[in-house]
Amino acid sequence: MSDAAMFNVLTLNNISEKGLVRFDKTAFNVSDALPQPDAILLRSFKLTPDHATEGLLAVGRAGAGVNNIPVDAYTDRGIVVFNTPGANANAVKELVVAGMLLSRRGIVQGIDYVSGLSEVTDKAALNTQVEASKKAFKGSELKGRTLGVLGLGAIGSMVADIALQLDMKVLGFDPALSVESAWRLSSRVQKMDSIEALFARSDLVTLHVPALPETEKMVNATLLAAMKPGSVLLNFARGEIVDTAAIKASLTNGQLGQYISDFPVPELVNLPGVLATPHLGASTDEAEDNCAIMAADQLMDFLTNGNIKNSVNFPNLYLERSQLGCRIALSNRNVPRILGRVLSELADRNINVIDMINKSRNEIAYNLIDIESAPSAELTEALSAIDDVINVRLLS
Repeated sequence: MSDAAMFNVLTLNNISEKGLVRFDKTAFNVSDALPQPDAILLRSFKLTPDHATEGLLAVGRAGAGVNNIPVDAYTDRGIVVFNTPGANANAVKELVVAGMLLSRRGIVQGIDYVSGLSEVTDKAALNTQVEASKKAFKGSELKGRTLGVLGLGAIGSMVADIALQLDMKVLGFDPALSVESAWRLSSRVQKMDSIEALFARSDLVTLHVPALPETEKMVNATLLAAMKPGSVLLNFARGEIVDTAAIKASLTNGQLGQYISDFPVPELVNLPGVLATPHLGASTDEAEDNCAIMAADQLMDFLTNGNIKNSVNFPNLYLERSQLGCRIALSNRNVPRILGRVLSELADRNINVIDMINKSRNEIAYNLIDIESAPSAELTEALSAIDDVINVRLLS
């Protein structure tokens, strides 16, 4: 912190004003030019380990993907990385629906055709030509088709729901389906036992999984070969989850009918059967507002109270603030006996613990400990000196 009252928050992209106004100006200094920030708020800016200056506590990503943040390096430094899952879900859902409609009707082709008739100036002649040519753009309806949804989180479940409203049959597969996601998922979505079964039984497949090492190129030649001839694949998740070479080969041999993606790549530009948009998934005013608001609220709660919600590298953890005393926020490597040593340091100084909570996630553990009175600087030094403690904060 810059002083006892102010937190410095560095913005590295244009952040919606609706998010920025959430910060209390008496406690937060928000600017795009801060050399030693306590937190960073960004959208797609590419961070490096060097951006983690001394004193950086958190990064708030106004969006779902965090592939622009070196999460592992920041985790080693005890820096909490937040994202905003679900904040842009409706925007992506609507674009997926547009993609599905474009895949079944000759809309793009028809628009291109009409755009080429600019030299026809007579209205009657134009109408005659259009009526004579429209059969070339005849399509089919989504009603009655089978949609496979790979990934049933915030976006996937919304896509499944609107597909049901369009009278489509919906299949779903998600090996990591959370309880929260399961509750909001319609019982009319038929759960598949494998990704292979999902691809084999669907007329259209839409992808809604994150870009992780285990999902990289998960849509490969084997999966594409299992699809019905002429099927449609929609990718509004991440470009890395498909094997581009396999997509190109499948389109060329006619197995895959269309590939509709929000992530253009040189190998597929202008390839027949490909419709690509320039990463428009979350590009709506509403989505940018929602993401900025959620990211700002999460950063504020963490900086002032130590609470963590929607972190991609630390455990989610919430502890109601006591009206008295002081709070210790402590992160450590997830090894045995750390918490016991921390509590021993407090007991040795006759410091009474009012409340506490401890959670771990993979190699990291995080603790909030409420004590009766403000501790000395000597206690902070003693806690920081414990082996495998990463950082210690005192929150008055």
